[in-house]
Amino acid sequence: MTMIAPAPTVSGHGPLLIGIMLIAATLRAPITGVAPLLGVIRDSSGISAAEAGVLTTLPLLAFAAISPFAATLARRFGIERALFSALLVIAAGIALRSTGPVWALFAGTAMLGAGIAVGNVLLPSLLKRDFPSRITGITGAYAITAGLVSALASTTAIPLASLPGSNWYLALAGTLVLPAIALLAWLPQLRSDSVPTAEVAAPPHGGPLWRSALAWQVTGFLGLTSLVFYIVVGWLPAVLVEAGYPAATAGSLHGLSQLATAVPGLILGPAARRMKDQRAIAVAVSLATGVALLGLWQLPALAMFWAALFGFGAGAAFILGLTFVSLRTSHSHQAAALSGMAQCVGYSLAAAGPPLAGLAHDATGGWGIALVACIAVTLLMAVLGSLAGRATTIRLDR
Repeated sequence: MTMIAPAPTVSGHGPLLIGIMLIAATLRAPITGVAPLLGVIRDSSGISAAEAGVLTTLPLLAFAAISPFAATLARRFGIERALFSALLVIAAGIALRSTGPVWALFAGTAMLGAGIAVGNVLLPSLLKRDFPSRITGITGAYAITAGLVSALASTTAIPLASLPGSNWYLALAGTLVLPAIALLAWLPQLRSDSVPTAEVAAPPHGGPLWRSALAWQVTGFLGLTSLVFYIVVGWLPAVLVEAGYPAATAGSLHGLSQLATAVPGLILGPAARRMKDQRAIAVAVSLATGVALLGLWQLPALAMFWAALFGFGAGAAFILGLTFVSLRTSHSHQAAALSGMAQCVGYSLAAAGPPLAGLAHDATGGWGIALVACIAVTLLMAVLGSLAGRATTIRLDR
């Protein structure tokens, strides 16, 4: 019989929790902090809207390409060392894209996306292993952290680029502090690095995960949430500028939407624990996201409200999607495998969103088609959320 160590308590693992939060702070801001600067980057480099959309898409392509291998890295080297390596790659990518040339901007963005992909996959697996009874609460906490830091990155991007002697790539360099601090905080976890256990190293119980309907429902919900989120994250400042807002105000509203993604982390955990399943809340947050997009399209004068509502809805959907990865699986290896599957398929889908939205804008001269398409996607999110939110786990036949 394989002996499983008892789950650690939160109070006894402060350094581990601090490290988790600092890693979470690194997983979104290096991407979302680019959007307010896209106009400046386009003006200085001459790239088109579609090419700027590719810049937003590169991390998603990296997520899709790298995510399937993250669980293998964790099984071979341990989750702690895999996460430390991911932070190194993120730091290297931020440094490269901040050197100035356009090629370095694209290459560095792809590199940091590869590191973020590993972190995205392995954090849910780490929670499943070390905090199985507190998954929702800690997932909410690191979503709050990611949202707050993303908001800071968005709101400070234009002011930093506007400082005397500064420019867009020096503004992007500011996010390098995030992986640097996270690396220092994670060093103690390397000394206690866990050797892959039988449960983590063994092949998945029961057969291929990709044949599970529930796995595909979780994958679809998280993937469509990512599709809508990254289209809006990439283009919201441009949408607002076209609606008549100054660039600095558009950047601040973009930051507000990122800040609002943190709010669900405060309330979703307690609410989800009181529910027998998460179907109703998955449908509600999907529809709230759609209403926000409808408002941005039809009533941009209330952009502050719509940006906040979008951030709240999309942030809640992300937390639910990450929570589904842990709640719908039986053990940490299966959680890592489902996380890799969901992010590989989901981000492959999401990667097409920003450039297609840019092409639609260039073809029509407006953002209406892209926003309508996103509204339709939120309706499909509601359907898949109602299925993924059922209180059950993935069961694979041997």
